[in-house]
Amino acid sequence: MSQEIAVIGSPEFTTGFRLAGVRVCENVPAEKKDDKLDEAVERVLENDDVGIIVMHDEDMTHLSRGPRNAIETSVEPTLVTLGGEAGSGGLRGQIKRAIGIDLMDDE
Repeated sequence: MSQEIAVIGSPEFTTGFRLAGVRVCENVPAEKKDDKLDEAVERVLENDDVGIIVMHDEDMTHLSRGPRNAIETSVEPTLVTLGGEAGSGGLRGQIKRAIGIDLMDDE
């Protein structure tokens, strides 16, 4: 079972996670997002030690189709996005995808 958390994003985004003890961080400067974000995602997806990937919700729009599809459909590692519209509905969907059931089922 994968044990590591990986954070992908701007140095400002990853710094707090790094200070909290996250060891796998891919810094992608804002001015190079369109060029370097895909590569960072692919590197993290290839790391068998990573079980959770954390990204800023806005960064998802900078990914090209292939890496975006790979990261969004991946069960392990599981993608968690922060900020933007990743609030209650987005987080609920992420949890459902990660564990396979909806804990807040209204039925």
